[in-house]
Amino acid sequence: MLRIKEIAKEKGISMGEIAQKLGISPVGFSKTINGNPTLETLLKIASVLDVDVLELIESSKPNQYRELFEKVGDTYRSIGYIKK
Repeated sequence: MLRIKEIAKEKGISMGEIAQKLGISPVGFSKTINGNPTLETLLKIASVLDVDVLELIESSKPNQYRELFEKVGDTYRSIGYIKK
């Protein structure tokens, strides 16, 4: 489950403000975050919220590793993990 709404509330940012900064409608943004957002979209949301993309993803146990990504054209691909 994504933590976008929780993080936005903590930072005092509305869902509408995030949608506006992403250049999409509030309805489109809602459908995106309640559906299956791409990594690129999650990276953009993380940037708007000024958090690491991993903070958007809820985990039941602490992550011991951090995934690294490389930008390839218009997308990102995983290049491995490092220990936190």
